[in-house]
Amino acid sequence: MNELFLSELKSVDKDLLQKLVLLEEHVFADSNQSFLEADTSLDSLEIIISQCVAVISEIESPLEKAETLLNELYFQHLFIDRYQTSWPISAYRVAKSLNQRAMSPVVKAALVKEIITACGFDTDLVFIPNKIMVRLCCDDQYAIIFDAITGESLDWTELDLRLDELVGDPGEQDLKAIDDNVALVEHLSALKNTLIREQAFDKALTCVDVILSLTPDDPLQRRDRGFLLHQLDCFKVAVDDYRYFVEQCPKDPAAKILKLQLEKIDVVNNVLH
Repeated sequence: MNELFLSELKSVDKDLLQKLVLLEEHVFADSNQSFLEADTSLDSLEIIISQCVAVISEIESPLEKAETLLNELYFQHLFIDRYQTSWPISAYRVAKSLNQRAMSPVVKAALVKEIITACGFDTDLVFIPNKIMVRLCCDDQYAIIFDAITGESLDWTELDLRLDELVGDPGEQDLKAIDDNVALVEHLSALKNTLIREQAFDKALTCVDVILSLTPDDPLQRRDRGFLLHQLDCFKVAVDDYRYFVEQCPKDPAAKILKLQLEKIDVVNNVLH
C-alpha cells in the first residue's frame, strides 16, 4: 500500500469529499486516463453552490434559510432520489455521479455536506441506525437531521426511536459526528460489493486492502480478501486470511464451511509430504 496515499487519506487537513476523490483515483488508477480526466471535473459542484448561496442570501431566519436551501438543492437541482438495493459503479465516482444525479449514499452525503457548509452552515455526518445521515445546524438550539439520498428529515420522535436501537445506556447517548474513517469504510465496503458483483476482482481487492489499512484485522474483511485472492488465483496467500476468519468467527456459518475446506487442504498437504 502506497504510504503517501495512506497519509493523505488519514490527513485531518483533507475533508471527506477530497478523500473520496483520492480513493476514486486509487481504485480506478489503471482505467483509461483520458476517460478519467473527462470524468473528474467538479465544475458543476461550484455552479450548484453559487446558485444555492444566491437563493438564500436575503433570508435572515436560520431555519427558513436552511429549509429554503434544502428545497433548492433537492428539488431545483434534482438531488431527490430513492434508495436502491444496489448502486452502479458510476454512483461511487464523485464527479460522474454528481453529473448524472445518481450518487451512492456516502458520496451523496459528502457532496451535500460540502454544499451546505459552503452556504454558511455548520454541517456534519452522524450515524443513525442503520445509515449515515447529514446534520445541518441552523443555530445553537436547532438542527435538521436528514437522509442525504431522499432529503427526508427525522422528527424528534423518530430520532429517539432510532437512537434506542444503539447499544448502551440511552441516557448517555450523544449524537457525535462520525469520523471520516467510518464513512470511508462504509463507502469502500459498498463499492467492494458492487465490484465483486461486476467481477472486477482486482479493483475489489484494492478496496479491501484500503479498508484493512483503516481497520486492521477486521475478520470479515480478511475473509473477503481471502475470497478475492482466491478468485485471482492466489490461493496459497488466501489461505492465511481464511484461517484468520475461521479463528476469529468460529460460529459464523461461512467459517464452518471454510474450516472443513481448510482441513481437507491440510490432509492433502500432509499426504503429499
